[in-house]
Amino acid sequence: MKTICFYFQIHQPFRLKRYRFFDIGVDHYYYDDYNNENIIRRIVERCYLPANRIMLEMIKNANGRFKVSFSITGTALEQLEIYAPEVIDGFRELAKTGHVEFLAETYAHSLSSLADNPEEFIQQVKMHSQKIESLFNVKPTAFRNTELIYSDEIAALVASMGYHTMLTEGAKHILGWKSPNYVYHAAGNKKMKLLLKNSKLSDDIAFRFSNYEWDQFPLTADKYMSWIASYPEEEQLINLFMNYETLGELQRWETGIFEFFKALPHFAEQYNIQFSTPSEVAKKMKAVDGLSVPYPISWTNEERDISAWLGNIMQKEAFEKLYEIGERVSLMDDRSLKHDWLLLQSCDHFYYMSTKHFSDGAVQAHYSPYESPYEAFNTYMNVISDLEIRINEKIPESIDNEELNSLMTTIHNQDSKIEVLEKELKTLKSKKKKPVTSTN
Repeated sequence: MKTICFYFQIHQPFRLKRYRFFDIGVDHYYYDDYNNENIIRRIVERCYLPANRIMLEMIKNANGRFKVSFSITGTALEQLEIYAPEVIDGFRELAKTGHVEFLAETYAHSLSSLADNPEEFIQQVKMHSQKIESLFNVKPTAFRNTELIYSDEIAALVASMGYHTMLTEGAKHILGWKSPNYVYHAAGNKKMKLLLKNSKLSDDIAFRFSNYEWDQFPLTADKYMSWIASYPEEEQLINLFMNYETLGELQRWETGIFEFFKALPHFAEQYNIQFSTPSEVAKKMKAVDGLSVPYPISWTNEERDISAWLGNIMQKEAFEKLYEIGERVSLMDDRSLKHDWLLLQSCDHFYYMSTKHFSDGAVQAHYSPYESPYEAFNTYMNVISDLEIRINEKIPESIDNEELNSLMTTIHNQDSKIEVLEKELKTLKSKKKKPVTSTN
């Protein structure tokens, strides 16, 4: 019996305001609150609220046969908590059905998995998992990295954190003659199961659904399910991965996208096709083969590589500078500064600097606040310069990282010792106050 695994990405960065050279050292607030609120409120009305209602209706009407998974970044959740808490409530309702899975990922939708120091990546994944658990009372058991970025090295790091299921792109240059419609395992680790995106079927919905020039227009639920049913019998898994904004924002409601989705469970039943979450797939299906990915892949651009974020000199310079100062930030105890550094890690900031042009990478560009990649680079580097000034005010550059680390360790040990002594003092005081009972 064929299984469809639906996964939706939900992410919004904190976009930066026009931060000029003369703002450096003067203005320490970097975000365009008006633009961020305006964009997320628009997407909430067009997509998140109606799409959540549709998903809940589909689950109830299908008596639990319809299942879906989401990966919601920490930065998106923060903005939803500020501007649209009703969306959080909607996801809570979906979580209660027991037919929705929430995936783990990096909190800031960052490129930290590509940085030299894996500690930031590990901390962000833990931070994100804690956020999901606190909001929806479920602990993520499957992992998808930022923009489905994957490599053998990243898989090993994710496995070391206890995850045994990962989602990534079914890149042709990696698969070769193989089909994405199977479960694979990571190279050298048979316990790490890989679910690969079926790019053609995913993009038929995400990018071609409303294209009048497409030879398969219009796309109906019946036609779509017939395509899936026509795959060879042994190809039992169809992974459909896309942005949640596909529903109502990138494909507007008047295109019929919501009605298309509502009809999917009905025609799936007719074609004897079921729905499963990533963790269910990994539990039920065996991996047919290993997959070696020595260099990082992603689901973005035609090459399915990481050049959309690190393909030019500007992007590489910004990336190196960000994680260079991050070594010192990680040793500090300043919540405001650390949060700013976290938000600046969102991969969107680097995407806005891209000078590449490709038809299938227009999602982030759709929300870009800049007129050019160069404006994006200048704004970002100005912010980084101010952040560096704030860091140096607290920790002079004359103190190297090794000396700072030793100092912070000493302070931490002293705090721990003080905490222990305070507990002992509290215990002694309680014993002293305890009344003596008479034996007579």
